[in-house]
Amino acid sequence: MHLVEQIKQDIQRGIWQPHQVLKQTELAEFYTVSRIPVRDAIARLRVEGWLVAHGKAGSAVAAFDCTEAEDLYLMRCELEPLILQMAAPFLTHTILGQARDILENVQSTHSASQVGELNWQFHQILYTSAQRPVMLETINQLHQKCGRYIGYQSVSLDYLQQSQQEHLQILALLQQKHYDAACQTLRQHIQQAGVSLVKFLNNSGATS
Repeated sequence: MHLVEQIKQDIQRGIWQPHQVLKQTELAEFYTVSRIPVRDAIARLRVEGWLVAHGKAGSAVAAFDCTEAEDLYLMRCELEPLILQMAAPFLTHTILGQARDILENVQSTHSASQVGELNWQFHQILYTSAQRPVMLETINQLHQKCGRYIGYQSVSLDYLQQSQQEHLQILALLQQKHYDAACQTLRQHIQQAGVSLVKFLNNSGATS
């Protein structure tokens, strides 16, 4: 397993706690690797929001943040239905079949970090046909930030089955060329999951 994915899983499992400071030397010893891959992994995890800067050169495990979670789903609600509308006429049976295969892989994993990554792969394969690279890259950045929230919600909050059903509904509508309905369903899918997650975080104190 790639070091980045291993650290993500260990954060989800609670081995590394929110606000805990992670040092390169300690991580290198824990994972029995050199400091170079640890340095690279920390840099990527900070970009994706799993770690945050601490002190002059340190990093700490990021806590969940209600405002961040809300901002992410609000931005996704605007951009993703738009790019899907652009992509929809160019989606082939092959692309839709590949998207369905990704959903089957999601069903077979219990790793929160992998669920987040596969979720992005599903959406990405649909959006790429729009041939809007700048918009797609912006959405990619949002999904990288969303990954830990999506994985947490899907696995820890038992949201996976509902998410899977909604993904399959979107695919069915695209297959039937009901593009407007597919985009509306996508918007509802993102919004409902976002509202549910923010409400849970607020009520549970999971951001502390």
